[in-house]
Amino acid sequence: MVQMSELPSLIAIQAFEAAARCGSFAAAARELGTSAASVSYHVKRLERQAGFPLFRRLAQRVELTEAGGIIASEASAAFAALRGSFARASVVEQNSLRISALPTFVASWLVPRLGAFRERRPHISISVDASPDVRDLTAGDYDVAVRNGHGDWPGLCAIPLFPAVFAPLCAPSLTQTARALIASLPGNLPLLGRRDWWLLWLTASGANWRPTPDEFATSFSTEHLDASAGIAGQGITIGSPILFGDDINSGRLMMPHPLVVGDGRWFFAVYPEARRGCPKIEAFVSWISEAAQESLNSADARVADAMIIRPETVHEW
Repeated sequence: MVQMSELPSLIAIQAFEAAARCGSFAAAARELGTSAASVSYHVKRLERQAGFPLFRRLAQRVELTEAGGIIASEASAAFAALRGSFARASVVEQNSLRISALPTFVASWLVPRLGAFRERRPHISISVDASPDVRDLTAGDYDVAVRNGHGDWPGLCAIPLFPAVFAPLCAPSLTQTARALIASLPGNLPLLGRRDWWLLWLTASGANWRPTPDEFATSFSTEHLDASAGIAGQGITIGSPILFGDDINSGRLMMPHPLVVGDGRWFFAVYPEARRGCPKIEAFVSWISEAAQESLNSADARVADAMIIRPETVHEW
């Protein structure tokens, strides 16, 4: 008897199952893309291991023995189940999209627009990971990501969306105070947002002051929380006129100064080169590229003359 530890190879079982269904080694070989001699070899190997014949060899065909019929029935059912599982898994894989992106990009830009993608591709379920950590797209846990940088990620296709730019933003009620603060010296209006961005922006604007850490109000982990605090009138923040374009267009945020600054980076949609041509990824990248262009067009008057300044050129006083 065949022991569990001595189970035949899957190749041999596959050759036997195909021959059993097709009724000949030649027909099985055509189905498997191999030779009749190869099929015969694997079947003989299987018979030697089993210890009994599986086929009766006739002139132009083969017939299953009684024992062979028992194994063939089970083998065919097992291969059918395997084929079915692969087909079901393929459907699930093609109908689920896993996205990784920065928290501010997700909260302020992606989430309000995802409904439009769902309308275009209602059969695709979406899961979004909002994390500042760079996810490994080759591990299989994520299909596509939105990253901020210069687009030089080996092994990844990088499609530019829009530039990473920033400017002071505040609630409408603080606009006049914010303009005065920017024009001269800091007053009693707390600052919000990233200090390195403030340093870049103030250097580009020619302002004659630099903020010290004690001039900042509450510190938040992400820019969209800084923007929420700015909308609530808790201070003047600094952020992207593109990412926060909806808040600006609705009047929840104002730009107290027209200068927009960038550090040369862009937002990119990225995915593995090995998955180029994947339908669900292509559908998402096509959609997000269109949506990003719409946002860029909407913000064009604000960001068209954005000044690029390198961080290494900025010095604190």
